[in-house]
Amino acid sequence: MSDKINARNITDNEFFYGHKACAGCGGSLAVRMALKTLGERTFIALPAGCMSAVGFNFPQLCFANNAIISTFAGTGSILTGMAAGAKALGLKDYHVLGMAGDGGTADIGIQALSGAIDRNDRVIYICYDNEAYMNTGIQKSGLTPFGARTTTTPAGKNEHGNLKNKKNMFEIVAAHDIPYAATASIAYIEDFIAKVKRASEVDGPSYIHVIAPCPTGWGIPVDETINAAKKMVDCGLWYLAEYYAGEFHLNRDPKEFTDVSEYLRCQTRFAHLTDEDIEHIVEGRDAKWAKIRREWI
Repeated sequence: MSDKINARNITDNEFFYGHKACAGCGGSLAVRMALKTLGERTFIALPAGCMSAVGFNFPQLCFANNAIISTFAGTGSILTGMAAGAKALGLKDYHVLGMAGDGGTADIGIQALSGAIDRNDRVIYICYDNEAYMNTGIQKSGLTPFGARTTTTPAGKNEHGNLKNKKNMFEIVAAHDIPYAATASIAYIEDFIAKVKRASEVDGPSYIHVIAPCPTGWGIPVDETINAAKKMVDCGLWYLAEYYAGEFHLNRDPKEFTDVSEYLRCQTRFAHLTDEDIEHIVEGRDAKWAKIRREWI
């Protein structure tokens, strides 16, 4: 990585301000830090979702950068068009960035993302993952974790929250043999900043999957966003890793994990879980980490 960049020397300029996001919004923090890392010569596309809903409020545009709302399904293809346009204009020293939520990435937008990777476009795609379709009413997405209560996976006497496991978008993207992919968390901000910087230096497509809690959908206090994101990593339900040169690289390998139940119990979306449910989640975590340590290290 060239010029070292971190939270201490990042620009004071703001490129995402005056938006209407909920208090404590993790997605807005991800957008803010990505743009502060990439700078003003960044052309950004956002599909229907939280960040487009709160960032484009006629007659106000909350982006200092040149920004556009893409179709829900087409962020990847629109990035291709933006990159082609910039090249045709002979522009230099710029970045083409897409930022989409979990639904717009893992479900509705996965085909266009796959195509952009296959075309080897020089674009950066960041998924800010709050684990449900928060903008439209907290519906389940392909990245909603097992057991989570959403409006389409309710929890009650006869229902038990989401019964599916979270889709592994990081490995799905890596299976394309993409030049660079990474996972991140807004709780580990310098790691996220460094990965955005590295993605900006890739001659081809790059993908970053950043966990960005939603206090509204997760059922946490608005001042607990960073703590929740940190607990998710520290208890092993999320990991920090990179994929490049055809190999996976684990950035953080904890010697021991914090209590999974402490992370889950702090959120109302998991309030209904039984001890058996939590044991099932822990078993899944342990199996995942055994595979990671066996194959990546």
